[in-house]
Amino acid sequence: MSEESTVRPGKRSRVELPIWLLGTGLAVGIVMVFLLLAVILANGVAVFWPRDVTLLQLREDSTAGPGGRTTFGAIILDTRAVENAAGSENELYLFLGSADVMGDKFHYLPVEEVESQSLPSTVYVAERTSRGDAIMEPLALILPSGKEVSAEAPDFSSRLNEALARNEGMRREIQHLERNEIASLNRQIELLRREGVSAGASPELQSQQHALENEHEQLARELQVLRHGLQAAHLRYRLLSGEEREQTLGEILRVYQPNALNTFEKLAIFGARFWRFLAEDPREGNTEGGIFPVIVGTFVLTLLMSVLVMPLGVVAAVYLREYARPGPIVHAVRIAVSNLAGVPSIVYGVFGLGFFVYFLGGTIDSLFFADKLPAPTFGTGGILWAALTLALLTVPVVIVATEESLAAFPKGMREASLACGASHWQTLRRVVLPASAPGMLTGLILAVARAAGEVAPLMLVGVVAFAPDLPFDGVVPWFHLDRKFMHMGYHIYSLGFLTPDSEAAMPMVYATTLLLILLVVVLNVGAILMRDYMRRRYTAETF
Repeated sequence: MSEESTVRPGKRSRVELPIWLLGTGLAVGIVMVFLLLAVILANGVAVFWPRDVTLLQLREDSTAGPGGRTTFGAIILDTRAVENAAGSENELYLFLGSADVMGDKFHYLPVEEVESQSLPSTVYVAERTSRGDAIMEPLALILPSGKEVSAEAPDFSSRLNEALARNEGMRREIQHLERNEIASLNRQIELLRREGVSAGASPELQSQQHALENEHEQLARELQVLRHGLQAAHLRYRLLSGEEREQTLGEILRVYQPNALNTFEKLAIFGARFWRFLAEDPREGNTEGGIFPVIVGTFVLTLLMSVLVMPLGVVAAVYLREYARPGPIVHAVRIAVSNLAGVPSIVYGVFGLGFFVYFLGGTIDSLFFADKLPAPTFGTGGILWAALTLALLTVPVVIVATEESLAAFPKGMREASLACGASHWQTLRRVVLPASAPGMLTGLILAVARAAGEVAPLMLVGVVAFAPDLPFDGVVPWFHLDRKFMHMGYHIYSLGFLTPDSEAAMPMVYATTLLLILLVVVLNVGAILMRDYMRRRYTAETF
């Protein structure tokens, strides 16, 4: 008679109850994770989709409309489908734009106040460099020559788009001059001044400095001409409040007619918006624009951390597994490594601030940058110290994963290699390490996934809310490891909790969160595929 048949039904149900509870908990956890991802995906994608602008005609006795009896805006949320069950007041959540005139970008409007609504095709949405997007009805385009092109003219849209394209070209040229040529000249002039202070102002140094200053003045004049060109054309328009305004075209980045777009045109705008989100710099307190410096900062930090942590973790694991004699010291080291993986990340941040920033950075400043003191160069937070801090944070993960991979290598393979005359080092380098590479890569995957989402230690060693200067550029020495940087995790934190206008920042929070999740998923999937490829390759070569 089998053992299972001898178990009484009541006892079996008591044994299975914890299993059912664990399974239920796992299912609930998975559902909650997928619901969270669905919310982030829906709200993150909606940021880039062009919404229709609705014209709302309010009742005569209504006082709720920000623009009088006639109001138009993009409907972000209609609470009728959500709040009816709770018996709450039905409201429309509108994006009004033009916060400098309307007071608020968003407005809640009771549905009972709405008499009728429509989708006018003449409404434009203008994305501006400051003060948020504007929903408007254009009246006329004023060209640099003073000629006016009425909005009713058949070529108005084409003339407006041509003027905006010219301004975009001038804006890119201004950015190139400021960040590359003028920045390079400023650095060269500063180096000459420091050399002149230390070695004496020789005629040759004075001549070089004078030539650089003349070139700098010429570039400054070119910059002034370009900026004046941005202010040459104007756009006169009417807001939803009925107020007519005039604005320089240089402050308007792009315009489109949301209600006149078909699905394919909206998809094109969706793709263009997403690309600009990836390729442009933030503006308006990080609540608008793109996150290109954030992406670059996160990528460079993760790359530096990987370059630093992988050799250190692999060397430590190889020594502990292959060369260290078993004993109480090695056992204590392994326990310490395992315990380090559970230390709160803020502790690593405090250590990085004290050791890397203040001690190492201060020593480097006193030895090599004494002429710049008391202004610190490396004695303050920077991307190098942040990468070293994250490397210390994640090195236990790499050590443990590498040790387990080395321990799993078949003992017979080692003995076969040694029997063929190979030394211990040759066996390790040519047989063991290549076959253990997938396990090492697993440790790196876990390290990268953790480093990409860490925020607490970075707040102490160099991350900032806004840093338009990238860690690398066209200015000698090209790589600036002393610079502060932006990071996706901290960017989400600063937008969600440190921005005064939380409603304006919410779309960027969802979009950046979605991008961070996609980045972590892509990094992990890519590393997993590489690990599987290496496992199949070395397994085939070994056997």
